Amino acid sequence: MDADQELFRALGDPTRRTILVELADRDGQTLFEICGRLVMKHGLTSSRQAISQHLAVLEQAGLVRARRQGRYKFRHLDTGPLRALVERWPIDREAPP
Repeated sequence: MDADQELFRALGDPTRRTILVELADRDGQTLFEICGRLVMKHGLTSSRQAISQHLAVLEQAGLVRARRQGRYKFRHLDTGPLRALVERWPIDREAPP
């Protein structure tokens, strides 16, 4: 699977998009924190294992980076792949009427 396919696959799932929204709101969260915010703010009751699998897909697509600190693993949003996509496919803001 090429990078674009992985990116679109990652963005194609509503739970993964919600995880990205949460990381954009508060970057550098642990799996426990992400799960808690998904439940409290969005009513998503997925298991930690399911959220971990979603995070793995996001990491594979390059949208999330993980950083270990002691026994904790912090996830950070990386918008680089999205910027690269927008640069390749610019949106003409002045579309003809």
